[in-house]
Amino acid sequence: MKKHFLSLTMALFTAAALTACSGSTGKQAEQTSKAGAETSRAEAAAETKTEASKVYKIATDTTFAPFEFENDKGEMVGIDLDILKAIAADQGFEYELVIAGFSAAVTGLEAGEYDGVIAGMSITEEREAKYDFSVPYYNSGVGMAVVADSDITSYADLNGKTVAAKIGTEGCSFAESIAGEYGFTINQFEDSSSMYQDVLAGVSAACFEDYPVLGYEISRGTALKLPLDMERGSSYGFAVLKGQNAELVKMFDTGLTNIKENGTYDEILNTYIAK
Repeated sequence: MKKHFLSLTMALFTAAALTACSGSTGKQAEQTSKAGAETSRAEAAAETKTEASKVYKIATDTTFAPFEFENDKGEMVGIDLDILKAIAADQGFEYELVIAGFSAAVTGLEAGEYDGVIAGMSITEEREAKYDFSVPYYNSGVGMAVVADSDITSYADLNGKTVAAKIGTEGCSFAESIAGEYGFTINQFEDSSSMYQDVLAGVSAACFEDYPVLGYEISRGTALKLPLDMERGSSYGFAVLKGQNAELVKMFDTGLTNIKENGTYDEILNTYIAK
């Protein structure tokens, strides 16, 4: 009888101990689960903060007025830069602008040095194979400029002469496409101002450049003229390396829509291009 009582007591004690352990384990599991959830939320918040605080490095050209150029105060201004600034303010992202030159900008983009490029960059099939573009933010075309007193009135008049073009631009591509047909050679430059000076000095008979850029330069008093109508060209787009920074392109597209709707886009164009 005594043995039976002791056995029953030990059984009850063991059951109580197991219940206590089980309860303790359950609480520990619950606490561990809560801690894990809090950690996950903290990590997610940190990731969001890091994304939100990212500073994008965006490259542009040195001289491509009225899209980017240095004003009389030594400040970089222009249509591209004002559009980028307005879109960044609308979408709430930060960026560092790098004045690199067009050729260096696209080379740096491909090397991973920059997150994006805005430099009056024409959207072409060849470039779309390497870059992801925003929706077009400006429709342009190519023009040919000659000195104001030149008697050149057609491409045929360039036969046997040298023309100037800026490396990597649509103007250069267009000149290359007709050079064989009209018998001229091309002298390539890194920047627009050097190209214009080459024509003004009489070294090159003409230069090929985006039409609005040439028009702006002439309106500022540069002794050039446009003897021919604009050749239809491609639209300008903001570019990132293919498959990279998709969120930046999305913000650019959304911001562009917004600044067009609120009138900021037209204000920017009217500041630099007289109608």
